[in-house]
Amino acid sequence: MGGEDGRRHIGVAERRARLALRHRLAPSSRAAAPEDVAASLVALHGSDPATVYLAVGARLAEPADTVARTERALYEDRALVRMHGMRHTVWSFPTDLTAVVHASTSLTVAARERAGLLKDMAKAGAPDAAWLTEVEESTLAALSRRGQATATELAADEPRLREQFAYAAGKSYEGVHTVSTRLLRVLGVEGKVVRGRPLGSWTSSQFRWALAPAHPELDAAEAQAELLRRWLATCGPATEADLKWWTGWRVTEVRRALAAIVAQAVSLDTGGTGYVVADDQPVTAPVEPWAALLPALDPTAMGWKDRDWYLAPELRPHLFDYSGNVGPTVWWNGRVVGGWAQRADGEIVCRILDEQGVDREAKAAIEAEAARLRTWLGEARVTPRFRTPVEKQLSA
Repeated sequence: MGGEDGRRHIGVAERRARLALRHRLAPSSRAAAPEDVAASLVALHGSDPATVYLAVGARLAEPADTVARTERALYEDRALVRMHGMRHTVWSFPTDLTAVVHASTSLTVAARERAGLLKDMAKAGAPDAAWLTEVEESTLAALSRRGQATATELAADEPRLREQFAYAAGKSYEGVHTVSTRLLRVLGVEGKVVRGRPLGSWTSSQFRWALAPAHPELDAAEAQAELLRRWLATCGPATEADLKWWTGWRVTEVRRALAAIVAQAVSLDTGGTGYVVADDQPVTAPVEPWAALLPALDPTAMGWKDRDWYLAPELRPHLFDYSGNVGPTVWWNGRVVGGWAQRADGEIVCRILDEQGVDREAKAAIEAEAARLRTWLGEARVTPRFRTPVEKQLSA
């Protein structure tokens, strides 16, 4: 249906239906493999390692071997790569998207990161850029020989990685940095190294490093257009504010990319102008009822800056931490209705915070999703890296 100004209108009901289908959340839309999930969402948030697995498991038709299949995609088949991307955040991307992310987003951040490292080293009287280049080349050579290695293992091959320098002397946040910590971070943003297998289980935040897969160098503007096209195809409609927030780009870059892909402007129930890809198809058929238990930092829950169409503002203090990170959420038919947590004995417990529309059918579906999650998790215990009020209360 068109709006008053003749533009196509996409209301909240259709947005929720699109989310169910395109984000693989309705039972009939669930995916066959982790790679399919990542491609549908463009990227899986990876700041908390467990999020990748939990986000995949929530969307697989058969989640029983979620961990093994996701590990194979990440560390054996290399169908997924864990690397820095939008907003200087760690994500797991489909391998064919790494060049696009690198050119569209990472290069600008990488230049700032390297300049910042050199500036901090100079202030502390540490060695200069030539010295850092020598250490970098030696580190990459060591990593090539080892295949995968921890920072400690690399420092055994290149002892200069153990060098330390003072940071922000005289400030309240003064500290001491090790060259390995800062340099490996810079190399990661520059697309030279990626995160490899974790130390310990799949929930561990400690990991090994590996050389990044080779990829072509792309034009930055073309890469931005491609990244925006892929994201709008699965997450559109989105406003300029949504796009600027998700990408971390300047508004001029967002507008240039929108023009490059000839994005279609649409009107929204929430007001303002949204955008979809030029060949976007409306969702007109009704979507089956669905429930989902999504993890902390899930890309659906964190996908837009304006979240009122799927998350009531009064729920935010319960479901977000002080830095704006979302915790585990319970969904019913396209909106967040509560939170969940795992207790020490493995039980999955949910709390409904918004009872509107959560009838007997909804509660039964939510309970079924909790049982489904509990089954495939098995003996694993998951505590979110960024904890929220409801998660803390439920897990106690």
